Amino acid sequence: MTRLKCTISYDGTHFNGYQIQPNKRTVQETIEQVLTQMHKSPVRITGSGRTDAKVHAMGQVITFDTTLDIPSVRWKKALNTLLPDDIAIIHVEQVTEDFHARFSVVKKEYRYKISRTVEKDVFSRHYLYHYPYQLDLEMINFAMNLIKGTHDFTSFCSAKTDVKDKVRTIYEAGIIENEDELIFRFVGNGFLYNMVRILVGTLLEVGQKRISLEQIEQMLEVHDRSLAGKTAPGHGLYLWKVDYDN
Repeated sequence: MTRLKCTISYDGTHFNGYQIQPNKRTVQETIEQVLTQMHKSPVRITGSGRTDAKVHAMGQVITFDTTLDIPSVRWKKALNTLLPDDIAIIHVEQVTEDFHARFSVVKKEYRYKISRTVEKDVFSRHYLYHYPYQLDLEMINFAMNLIKGTHDFTSFCSAKTDVKDKVRTIYEAGIIENEDELIFRFVGNGFLYNMVRILVGTLLEVGQKRISLEQIEQMLEVHDRSLAGKTAPGHGLYLWKVDYDN
């Protein structure tokens, strides 16, 4: 038995998220169907984490165990030949049996992309959140500095989550300006359900001066989801990179 680690990318537009769900098209189900076809028996994969419907990935990581005698260098081509066009295998390598795609994660990077053009671009509507309003980027940067560090992020987590420990560490948080595109970048040791999307929705309100820096501090102290802003749409979010301790 060999354990393989795959770095994958996918366009989340036509997926109902990563995790397998009954009667819905998901990333996990699609990959498992291909692996099951190759092995002629059921194969399960383990991912570094879930992504919601419409959310994209540039560097999601999965693992699976195989009995097939195929060199690692040939797995990439084999899988890409069978997978649909909205999933791509970027890299495949053999790992030890104690490697776990989820529990071995050291940090993750998420990016959220916003289009600031006056007119909506129909060709980017699945990949950037159109937000044509004036923003105070300096205030947004101040707010992002406040969320860096170790905090209880209950205020920035969906109330639907069943996770009890909501303490996470954000190592890096900032914005990247690229012409009419604004990118929110977050690097942390882990992220809660809808956490990045709620952070972005809140930061956009900071940029419009609807939420103050004092209110951001209060959100981190009081742990109340109702204090934070709206949840930004899923289609602007990308799981950018997953890092492991070598």
